[in-house]
Amino acid sequence: MPSLTLQDRAPLTNTISIPKLGFGVYQLYGKSCQRAVLDALEAGYRHIDSAQLYRNEADVGAAVQQSPLKREDIFLTTKVRQSAGSPERTYQSCVDSIEKVGGKSGYVDLLLIHIPGTGRESREELWGALEKLYADGRAKAIGVSNYRPQHIEEMREYAKVWPPHINQVELHPWCQQRDIVQYYQDNDIVLAAYSPLSCGDHLNDSTLGAIAEKHKKSPAQVLIRFALQKNWIPLPKSGNSDRIKQNADVFDFALDEGDIDTLSGLDRGKSGALFPANVR
Repeated sequence: MPSLTLQDRAPLTNTISIPKLGFGVYQLYGKSCQRAVLDALEAGYRHIDSAQLYRNEADVGAAVQQSPLKREDIFLTTKVRQSAGSPERTYQSCVDSIEKVGGKSGYVDLLLIHIPGTGRESREELWGALEKLYADGRAKAIGVSNYRPQHIEEMREYAKVWPPHINQVELHPWCQQRDIVQYYQDNDIVLAAYSPLSCGDHLNDSTLGAIAEKHKKSPAQVLIRFALQKNWIPLPKSGNSDRIKQNADVFDFALDEGDIDTLSGLDRGKSGALFPANVR
């Protein structure tokens, strides 16, 4: 396979591109979140992923303001949880999130709907708000998270922007969602992988450990490399400075075909999901 670097980006269907390695901030708050984001940026990450649900959008924004990097050199993602009861309130909820992360009158590089929820009306209202912000330039790309193929197909009936640029789903060796992955690949929708380290639940797995030992890398590094070689956008998260740096140090080795096959064989389907409600 072609060599990968920390600077590599994946093209989206709307002419912009997204860094192939991202940094997640779930369950990081306040100064700890700000420090982690700054450590990540110092380590070379250029893609930070937040959400309304995480309650740390303002912390991410504060870290970006503190960073010596230019705003245009950082790719910022946030996710909107649900509609707010009317198109106007939903739009304003999105604007509030954008300004927490991207600054007053600022923008985000990617705005996502976090979950499909239970009703089409809410999905349609949310997507309408995202499309307006995309048209206004306050979201450079728009997409979804935890959407299944039926939700994407439903969007054809109301979306002006179709397909969505990205879908963010749980992906790691124990939860590979193969049918969903194939659908998105067939429709040129980039896949971002949340919980690529399986929240640490499998870092002591003996099969994973043997591959890590073979390459003289940590189990976490092998999992991140696996995601990259699957053409997913992994979003590893850590609040530990050393681990943040280590998780970015995955570009001086490659998994061979046998390694990929072995890790692919760990798939448990829905039973391997950490967030089964979001998995088909």
